[in-house]
Amino acid sequence: MQQPMQPTVQKPLQQPLQIGPYKLDNNLMLAPMAGVTDRPFRQLCKRLGAGLVVSEMLSSNPKVWNTAKSQARMNHEGEEGIRSVQIAGADPELMAQAAQFNVENGAQIIDINMGCPAKKVNKKLAGSALLQYPDTVESIIKAVVNAVDVPVTLKIRTGWNPENRNGVDIARIAEQNGIQSLAVHGRTKACMYKGEAEYDTIRRIKAAISIPVIANGDITSPQKAQEVLNYTGADGVMVGRGAQGKPWIFKQIQHYLETGETLAPPPLSQQFEILYEHVTNVQGFYGDTAGVRIARKHVGWYLSEHDTDRQFRKTFNAIDDATEQLDALNAYFQALQTRENRQISPAA
Repeated sequence: MQQPMQPTVQKPLQQPLQIGPYKLDNNLMLAPMAGVTDRPFRQLCKRLGAGLVVSEMLSSNPKVWNTAKSQARMNHEGEEGIRSVQIAGADPELMAQAAQFNVENGAQIIDINMGCPAKKVNKKLAGSALLQYPDTVESIIKAVVNAVDVPVTLKIRTGWNPENRNGVDIARIAEQNGIQSLAVHGRTKACMYKGEAEYDTIRRIKAAISIPVIANGDITSPQKAQEVLNYTGADGVMVGRGAQGKPWIFKQIQHYLETGETLAPPPLSQQFEILYEHVTNVQGFYGDTAGVRIARKHVGWYLSEHDTDRQFRKTFNAIDDATEQLDALNAYFQALQTRENRQISPAA
């Protein structure tokens, strides 16, 4: 059973991570999330404090590389910061080819996906399903590391089910075969995203290897980030769902780690500016039709604390025009601001 994490104790900030020749601005990373960490979202999180942002998972199957979805995921045009691209698959040779292809396309770090629990990925024995087959894990890592001259990192889970948490063994294989940084989600494949993440396995992994270990799972606040770092001894944290609708969480975490003080969320006016920029960039990146559709989920995340009865989201999700989406957001935030001003103004 996992022991309770120790109370938050402020520790000196660790030196920014070095992955191969690349020194990160800080040790806070945006987790790769399919359908979420596209170029507009990555660039926003980078600007708002993430030290490294990782692309959506790209299939190692060359037959799908020319699809619209894959082409969008491979698009790094004008992207600032270190370009880390995640690849997924089960065949060592195809994974090596995918690594080479993405390096030729601008990737500066290749990240191997052995953490995704999705059934459509696992039924092909990719993602976290690979954790059941250490020999295949080793073959894939060797093939990818030998295929490219950029750093290779790895994302895993703690095991394939709670009775088989073999994360320490997989971590040792990773270190012995040239992986330069390891991110660990504190759940098993079988756990999916249910229950609470556990950090005991991450702590054991950190004690067992010398390459950087990044803790991931349920990091939704600066305080939780500090607790996880203290408890696991990890070299950094990776934020996934905690950044959805709150890309400013990276600045909040960094501020808390540096000062021990809680940085308030941006004021409504700034939240609107961030959301407006995000939606505009999504529409521009995907085009009006797909952009309008993809923007809806992001808007839902941003407004989860404001639109508690979901009435605005229902209205917003029915809008099919890009300009109308932006106009609706503008009107909604003006109404929110007016309501907030009334609540804080002194009684007459």
